[in-house]
Amino acid sequence: MRLGVQRQDDFEINVISLIDVMLTLLMFFVMTTTFVQHSAMKVTLPQASETLEEAPKNPLIVMIGADSRFYVDNNEVLNPDVATLKQAIAHIAGDDRAQPVILRADAMTPHQAVVTAMDALGQLGFTHLSIATVRAKDTGHQ
Repeated sequence: MRLGVQRQDDFEINVISLIDVMLTLLMFFVMTTTFVQHSAMKVTLPQASETLEEAPKNPLIVMIGADSRFYVDNNEVLNPDVATLKQAIAHIAGDDRAQPVILRADAMTPHQAVVTAMDALGQLGFTHLSIATVRAKDTGHQ
């Protein structure tokens, strides 16, 4: 009779079914998630009397903050000169110069920053430029 000897069993956890469940959940969440464009910078758009209701499909978005900082598709351009801005736009847009461009400048942005962005886009050959605005509130004057 062996009283002092204990039996050791190899204990193993089967995780294959757990991996299957996790991958199924991951696929479900990826397929049902809506992707919303979150801008890295809040921009208060200037007002205009008429606005275009239909936005172009797959536009290149250039944002300019009130402090004259440039963002190209939510990527900040660190150096605000024309050459660096052109390089950032060309990197994001690739070779497609027929792509529509939406310029989203804050209402308090200095005019020079807007002209700099338009100059960079013009030098690169972009021809379809829209400036984003919001509809002006009716003041009641006739």
